[in-house]
Amino acid sequence: MASTNFYPVSSSCPSSFQTANFLCPRNPSINSTTPPFPPTPKTLLKPSLSLLYYPAHKLSLAVSSKNPIFDLIAPNEGRPDAPSSDFDKLREECGVVGIYGDPEASRLCYLALHALQHRGQEGAGIVSVKDGVLQSITGVGLVSDVFNEAKLDHLPGDSAIGHVRYSTAGASMLKNVQPFVAGYRFGSVGVAHNGNLVNYKALRAMLEDNGSIFNTSSDTEVVLHLIATSKRRPFFLRIVDACEKLEGAYSMVFLTEDKLVAVRDPFGFRPLVMGRRSNGAIVFASETCALDLIEATVEREVYPGEVLVVDKDGVQSLCLMPHRQPKQCIFEHIYFALPNSVVFGRSVYESRRIFGEILATVAPVDCDVVIAVPDSGVVAALGYAAKAGVPFQQGLIRSHYVGRTFIEPSQKIRDFGVKLKLASVRAVLEGKRVVVVDDSIVRGTTSSKIVRLIREAGAKEVHMRIASPPIIGSCYYGVDTPSSEELISNRMSIEEIKDFIGSDSLAFLPLDSLRKLMGDDSMNFCYACFSGNYPVEPREIKVKRVGDFMDDGLNGSIDSIDGGWVQAPRIQKVEKATGY
Repeated sequence: MASTNFYPVSSSCPSSFQTANFLCPRNPSINSTTPPFPPTPKTLLKPSLSLLYYPAHKLSLAVSSKNPIFDLIAPNEGRPDAPSSDFDKLREECGVVGIYGDPEASRLCYLALHALQHRGQEGAGIVSVKDGVLQSITGVGLVSDVFNEAKLDHLPGDSAIGHVRYSTAGASMLKNVQPFVAGYRFGSVGVAHNGNLVNYKALRAMLEDNGSIFNTSSDTEVVLHLIATSKRRPFFLRIVDACEKLEGAYSMVFLTEDKLVAVRDPFGFRPLVMGRRSNGAIVFASETCALDLIEATVEREVYPGEVLVVDKDGVQSLCLMPHRQPKQCIFEHIYFALPNSVVFGRSVYESRRIFGEILATVAPVDCDVVIAVPDSGVVAALGYAAKAGVPFQQGLIRSHYVGRTFIEPSQKIRDFGVKLKLASVRAVLEGKRVVVVDDSIVRGTTSSKIVRLIREAGAKEVHMRIASPPIIGSCYYGVDTPSSEELISNRMSIEEIKDFIGSDSLAFLPLDSLRKLMGDDSMNFCYACFSGNYPVEPREIKVKRVGDFMDDGLNGSIDSIDGGWVQAPRIQKVEKATGY
């Protein structure tokens, strides 16, 4: 199911342009050494803007592959046919793409969304602009389900934005699939958003009091209303004005008749990178793997708090105020991003490999073989095995052909959901002392089934090693996390968790070791899900649950939507299951 919409604007985007360098009137000394763009004619931004400069990160690339194993929605979250094991993972809400200055913009956007499919599998959409019209196609399902050749033919133009989405919404989810497009008195604008706003409810209530009418339950729609009600000129200052009212996480791309705008919140919770194709087209994406696929060279990150405006005059940079200490999501390196991506200036593959090496150092155990929970635990398991001097083997095989809907046998098979996706290899496991490496434990239910599956294959001992610290707090910045009461590490000690999942031993990556690995950048990462210390405390009694909730956008109040809101923490959590 897909929807196609057309939105008139005033003019089309040019296909070629020259880049304008960033200049900072507050600190002219940095102008001659600014690294983001190659030497080109410089354009000074208006002195009235709030400007800051962020130094570029050095990027190093490493190649591997990963697809999330648990990619179905929980049965109590709008999917009654999904097995209970499928929701025992944290979920990233979505991924975004923006392309300016390429005649194949929508097709490149389609390919880039394929590369970001792991960040959202419930919906996809693309908006392009040509001849004064914003054209939109959105649909429920995977990118390949939503788009085909005929639909892409209806998205002409040399600029486009795209979005893949994870959501907990049910049958009415199409209304919430991005990118959103809205018309206002000066034209039309499309937006794709990755993140979560912690002050969404207050902003929506304020806008509704002033007469705004909402069509979806997404916090992204609030951004469009704030842009429409802003009095700032020119247009991109309306985006700045709107974003300075937002609290929480947002990496967004906007498309207008003649501009592509990329913005990242001042804390930089969610990733966003900029690249360039050989024809000069500018590309933005949530991860570098998307740029690799469409043969765009990575130039740099969009800095926390930065607004990048791309048009026929080039690329201009301005920044939101005030400047914050960056708090980038550490879970991008633990689970969300693909191993072949570079996120926050670091190779995801290298991070995960070192996580495994640390586990082998701080929690060694006599074993015969090291295996991984595929696919997210593979790289850490390789690191563990190399450091421990023990062979790594494929003791668990993941099925690549599990459909999104299937018929469960009426005579219940124990651990049906896990067995449908994972098969144990008896030749690897029988009679062996096995170390199993996974990226995290959320509720613990899936881990217990995996341990049982390995024991049934004849393993003599099963030792679980987790390549992240214990998760004790919910995330409010764009990750679909269960409530704190559902998190097993928030309720049990490590010894109690070991007994619950049935392993012979259990060890987590120590939080102190994780911080040390980040080195000088350690303070730039958010560890709230491990410590309970939130960079941006939800000020409201309840905050929106990530992924949106079931709502047709018309019936009932926000508060009446069951499961759509989770209780905000009144007191900061204290670490319980650290053990270090």
